[in-house]
Amino acid sequence: MKVYDILGNEVQTLVNENQSARKYSVTWDGKNAKGNKLANGIYYYRLTTGKQVAAKKMLYLR
Repeated sequence: MKVYDILGNEVQTLVNENQSARKYSVTWDGKNAKGNKLANGIYYYRLTTGKQVAAKKMLYLR
């Protein structure tokens, strides 16, 4: 699962490992890969599972 800014730049990888099929929860702290806090705004997350890819919009507010 990766997080992207509105321009499509990758800002953070939240999960980068294969996991068995079941329900999971992931929390993003609003920081980029370098540990810097990001601005409020619209971000996208992308989840890749096997042959499927899902991308959704989210609003980050502190």
